[in-house]
Amino acid sequence: MAEPPAESKPLLGRARSDSGGGDCPQALPTCRSVQVGPAATARWDLCIDQAVVFIEDAMQYRSISHRMDSGSMWLYRWYYSNACQRALNFTIFLILALAFIETPSSFTRTADVRYRSLRWEPPCGLTEAVEGLCLLVFMADVTVKCYLVGRAQFQKNVWLLAYITVLAVSVVDWTVSLGLLCQEPLRVRRLLRPFFLLQNSSMMKKTLKCIRWSLPEMASVGLLLLIHLCLFTVLGVLLFTGEVQDEQQRKERLTYFRDLLEAFTSLLVLLTTANNPDVMMPAYSKNRAYAIFFIVFTLIGSLFLMNLLTAIIYNQFRGYLMKSLQTSLFRRRLGIRAAYEVLCSMTGAGAPQAVGVMPQDFLQVLQKAQLGSSHKQAIMQKVRSFDETLLSADEFQKVFREVDRGVIIEHPPRPWYPSPFLQSAQFLVGHHYFDYLGNLIALGNLVSICVFLVLDEDVEPRDRDDFVLEVLNCAFVLYYLLELLLKVFALGLQGYLSYPSNLFDGLLTSVLLVLEVATLAVYRFPHRGWKPEARGLLSMWDMTRLVNMLIVLRFLRIIPSMKLVAVAASTILVLIRNLRAFGGILVVVYYVFAILGINLFRGTIVAPGNSSLALTNGSVHCGSFEQLEYWANNFDDFAAALITLWNVMVVNNWQVFLDAYRRYAGRWSQIYFVSWWLVSSVIWVNLFLALLLENFLHRWDPRSHEQPLSGTHVSAELMFRDILEEPKEEELMERLRHHPHVRLCR
Repeated sequence: MAEPPAESKPLLGRARSDSGGGDCPQALPTCRSVQVGPAATARWDLCIDQAVVFIEDAMQYRSISHRMDSGSMWLYRWYYSNACQRALNFTIFLILALAFIETPSSFTRTADVRYRSLRWEPPCGLTEAVEGLCLLVFMADVTVKCYLVGRAQFQKNVWLLAYITVLAVSVVDWTVSLGLLCQEPLRVRRLLRPFFLLQNSSMMKKTLKCIRWSLPEMASVGLLLLIHLCLFTVLGVLLFTGEVQDEQQRKERLTYFRDLLEAFTSLLVLLTTANNPDVMMPAYSKNRAYAIFFIVFTLIGSLFLMNLLTAIIYNQFRGYLMKSLQTSLFRRRLGIRAAYEVLCSMTGAGAPQAVGVMPQDFLQVLQKAQLGSSHKQAIMQKVRSFDETLLSADEFQKVFREVDRGVIIEHPPRPWYPSPFLQSAQFLVGHHYFDYLGNLIALGNLVSICVFLVLDEDVEPRDRDDFVLEVLNCAFVLYYLLELLLKVFALGLQGYLSYPSNLFDGLLTSVLLVLEVATLAVYRFPHRGWKPEARGLLSMWDMTRLVNMLIVLRFLRIIPSMKLVAVAASTILVLIRNLRAFGGILVVVYYVFAILGINLFRGTIVAPGNSSLALTNGSVHCGSFEQLEYWANNFDDFAAALITLWNVMVVNNWQVFLDAYRRYAGRWSQIYFVSWWLVSSVIWVNLFLALLLENFLHRWDPRSHEQPLSGTHVSAELMFRDILEEPKEEELMERLRHHPHVRLCR
């Protein structure tokens, strides 16, 4: 009987010497069941490729439930290659960025309705052509994904089904848009575009799932807040609607408690303290006892319930985040165990009594696997220590624990100089006291800039004499250049570049040197009464100001020298790296609400004098939208909508937006802004605070640091590794036996 092609039957398992101990059919060939000929070579290559793919899946926390034949694995690795993923990410960025170009485009100098010029609008078919190309890329993307997971897994995958649905709706809406010559009143597909960003990130999916799981607990506190608001709304309306009222009580009622909806809105804003103490002052000016009402409301709502909501979100989200990270850990261990089983099958065929992985087979797999260079070197060094000893399953897993640790940046060795004088100079420059001297010089430079800013604060820029300041700047820049060269001498070029602080220093020093040379070339050497006329793009004052700003930024070099400040700064940097999923969720929320805002409120805010609703300067009251000149806060284009949503999310003066859009668009507009406040300021900001606390507590807990703080990169998964449970072998083997595309032969 002819040997079936290796590509058609991917296998996972080890040949058994006994006929009854395995659960693999006897007719099914294993990786080494054919010992000679082309079939044996093909089956050997198949097993190596399977192990490579399993290890890559494990390192990236990907699911291993995909096709494992040779052709599918080639397609799978090509799909997850850096070039392909970058192209897909660029396509997602491109289709999201179309919102800035499409009608209404954001190509105006200002968003202020009073000064905004006639905007440029793209011709019909321009953005639609780009969007059509993006949709074709997404069609290819979903086709590849559906093929790789197989029909059975595709039918269970909610994200893939949703992907196809969103694509279908987008294509239909795109076709309708072209058919109507881009004159359709509503583009549904613009609201669906953020889905392409969501479905492409596994961490964003996990974050979204954690948020969905946390919603019931958030809703319980939200209901309590609603009851609190409703109760005090009724009490407030009853309290400030007496039969006999003086001017202050009447002002309180008409401004803040005219009816139930107005009172509810006023107290909702007070919950964020944005209108405190404005909402209290009319009544408090008449009788100090009225302050009790507002103080009790703020104590219960802002200090207790809102902080309780933060605590619940932190606790619940942390629990669900642990579940998500536990799933990621299980995926890693499962992929590693699957790779072990494949490599075991290669060893077991030649020596049935042997159970384990040959180090040379393992090294061959690692050579082909796409891993980080630091991790790959650490793992390969660990494998070589086994010589010819077979690796057991436990040892195989332990080898990959090198990946579970933070990556420590190892700096290149310093150059060696034969001259004793050069060695002494290298020692002095490489000593940390030399860094202290540099920090002291940088501090002196910053102080000199501050002194001149104080002395010249009442002098117009065109009347300032920059002679002394420019001379000092030249001297300091020359020292910075000398410091750079000495450090390169002491550490070597590669050693100098291996320190991020040196990269920061070197970049700013190079820019400062270029600016100083350009200044001297254009405006010659400084002298007393030095006020040269502007030449080229930048005047003398502009170039000096730019140099001073860069010098101020360069002063940040002192941060690594202060341990506690360095820990706080490193916490922020680690947080930024680990917040990509949260940032993606925020981009999605901003995008959807901005598009909704454009559809609901475009053209609502009009310049004063163009509408009866737009109050004139003589009729505006203090603190109103018109008096504060908030005209640029509108939804007339995508960029303006984003800034408006940001200003509302900060909640400072957000009652001004509620009042203005209530007058211009109607009371229903408050639903939009309150919904945005709940999603952005209440939910997302508290989730951000939860992750910030976890990062901060982890970085400041000495028990969590097996590695030094400096030079260590720690991911979100590694932060909680100590409290995650290792999967049991029975669970891993049970999952492998139910793999849809491979068969476990033991």
